[in-house]
Amino acid sequence: MYNRTYNPEPEYEWDPEKAAANYEKHGIRFARAVEIFGDDNLYVEADSFPFEERFVALGMDDTGIVLVVVFTWRETRIRIISARKADRQERRYYEGE
Repeated sequence: MYNRTYNPEPEYEWDPEKAAANYEKHGIRFARAVEIFGDDNLYVEADSFPFEERFVALGMDDTGIVLVVVFTWRETRIRIISARKADRQERRYYEGE
């Protein structure tokens, strides 16, 4: 588990088609998902993926909803891969229960 402090003004990127598909499936826009990177309680964990280094982040957006965001680093930019609302178990973990 990583607990990393991110630059408060990082750059973000994503594939527009992937973002549209994610919104259709999970109801979360990537532009909203990036809000969790400003969360002081953000949890980040490395995720095993065969072709690139990926991370799973668990954090709260600006409306108080806990989200799970999968991302990778592209040089100095955070590239969003997927985003969804946290399930009950993930919310409990985030809340420290």
